[in-house]
Amino acid sequence: MKKYFLVLFFCSFIAVQLTAQDTDSLWVRDNYYKIERMITMRDGVKLFTAFYIPKDSTQKHPILFNRTPYTCSPYGEDKFSPRLYGSYWINYLKEGYIIAIQDVRGKWMSEGEYVDVRPFNPNKKDKEIDEASDTYDAIDWMINNIPGNNKRVGVFGISYPGFYSTMAALSNHPALKAVSPQAPVTDWFIGDDFHHNGALMVMDAFNFYSGFGIPRPKPTMTGKPGYEIHSQDNYDFFLKTGALKNFSKIMGDSIAFWNDLMNHPNNDAWWQARNPRNFVTNIKPAILVVGGLFDAEDCFGAWNLYKAIEEKSKNTDNRLVMGPWFHGGWGGRSEGDYLGNVRFGSKTSEYYQRNIEIPFFNFYLKLKGTVHDIAEANIFFSGANKWKTFNQWPPENIEYKSIYAKWDGTLTEINAASMFKPEDRAKRPQSYSEYISDPAHPVPYTEDVHLGRTREYMTDDQRFASRRTDVLSFSTPVLSDEVTLAGPLVADLMVSLSTTDADFVVKLIDVFPDDFKYDEKESGKGNGKDYPMAGYQMLVRGEIMRGKFRNSFEKPEPFVPGKITEVKYTLPDVAHTFKKGHKIMIQVQSSWFPIADRNPQTFTDIYHCNDSDFQKSTIRIYHDVNNQTKFILPIIK
Repeated sequence: MKKYFLVLFFCSFIAVQLTAQDTDSLWVRDNYYKIERMITMRDGVKLFTAFYIPKDSTQKHPILFNRTPYTCSPYGEDKFSPRLYGSYWINYLKEGYIIAIQDVRGKWMSEGEYVDVRPFNPNKKDKEIDEASDTYDAIDWMINNIPGNNKRVGVFGISYPGFYSTMAALSNHPALKAVSPQAPVTDWFIGDDFHHNGALMVMDAFNFYSGFGIPRPKPTMTGKPGYEIHSQDNYDFFLKTGALKNFSKIMGDSIAFWNDLMNHPNNDAWWQARNPRNFVTNIKPAILVVGGLFDAEDCFGAWNLYKAIEEKSKNTDNRLVMGPWFHGGWGGRSEGDYLGNVRFGSKTSEYYQRNIEIPFFNFYLKLKGTVHDIAEANIFFSGANKWKTFNQWPPENIEYKSIYAKWDGTLTEINAASMFKPEDRAKRPQSYSEYISDPAHPVPYTEDVHLGRTREYMTDDQRFASRRTDVLSFSTPVLSDEVTLAGPLVADLMVSLSTTDADFVVKLIDVFPDDFKYDEKESGKGNGKDYPMAGYQMLVRGEIMRGKFRNSFEKPEPFVPGKITEVKYTLPDVAHTFKKGHKIMIQVQSSWFPIADRNPQTFTDIYHCNDSDFQKSTIRIYHDVNNQTKFILPIIK
């Protein structure tokens, strides 16, 4: 009998879910119609665009525009996109927006040649084009040809469409009133997607471009799959494949952007032309930059696009939202109440959509409501599990405080150098912690065995890494008061190598109390559900630095073996509260595999080196009075 009622309950639950989706689907078809048009750009190339238009002709409607390289399918005016029925898009349909979705130049059903992260041209002449001009021309056509529009346009997009949103903002079309770049692809050499501080994020780059990068000679409604990995273990596959030149053999010669990755190993003019932060001046539309604290792909882009606009376009109405989300998690992909084993206490995605994004576009496109309740910076703090608002980011009331690594694996606020007179410091002995970095046995990014890169690793338990001999762990004593970090974390390492190059990975970790457990109301959530949370070592922020770029991303330099050298770099911003009873831990290691490619640990062209070039390196992290490794924390006073 109990089993019968459980089955009945389950079936009823599914029926309710399906009924809700079917209801939305019927409502959309009852209230909207679809048209498809080829819009001519200034150089004669035509871009395929799908429009979903309200049947209501009693009022004028704003246009919400999304430009994508990922297809605006399904194609055919009688075929409606299922994405419209999700909680994210349906909100705008219920508000009466005209939805426009466009295949960008060279992708899917649009004409022209596709160029990855096509550079912005601030001095276009005649029929010269870029993504900004394509946006301008499309908007100009829409407001003059789409029936019932109110000549007010907004643009938004997540990830690569976030890049196209930034480019839209640079178009400065007078009808473009509001733009929201979300998880925006911004800097593919320093911090987004395929490079982090010069290190190639090989798993994402290979998996993505083996499919996305396949040439499309003419418009098409179908895409091609990527390379099929015949393994369930990504660590094993990427390790056995070996040096990057072996991945290039798999790719072949036809993947243009993979070849670009291989042939631009430094942050040269080619990369800098593809960094939108260099061009965000004099932006006219209002901006809402959105990102995830735990976005494995474009966390850097969200934080730093906002900062670049603040610096270079001071009169722009510019706002920032960062929530506890994975890549695009706020956009109908999750409720935002947990990630992996870590809980956030509320449905943060719903809060954001209802209180920030929809009011933002309604105000600028419908002249409805107000934006006075949307702060300059709207930031969710994990740990505390609270939204906080600020009039700038980083906040005004932060103090940068250094904590120092010690020989016994602790972190201290005491600057050892201050305890000795200058003439006495030279007499003090060297102190260091040491490990051997072996490219044949790199540190995994997670302890699980799987094929696809997980999104949950951004909050994963780091106890597996703490137990490795090639990972150093330093931690504070148990905190007597909570500590809240708000801003960028700086790692200032004093190191020596036995070789001429190495990578450095610094991870900021929240160590939970040994008796920690979630409330009963939080049970049953998360990947592990019953995962042992007592003593959990939550990854709060991690970042890699390719050592040869320590002084310049444009001009790499080898290390001198045995010479103590400073490696100082900035990790993406943090918004996290370490609660009373927790500990702050920092781990240092020299591989993070296979999300990042292995460094052969010799100064060479890593993109074309051989398997035989990889060698072990003895890494020393110093913590004596003359060479103090420290970490600079942005602490809210």
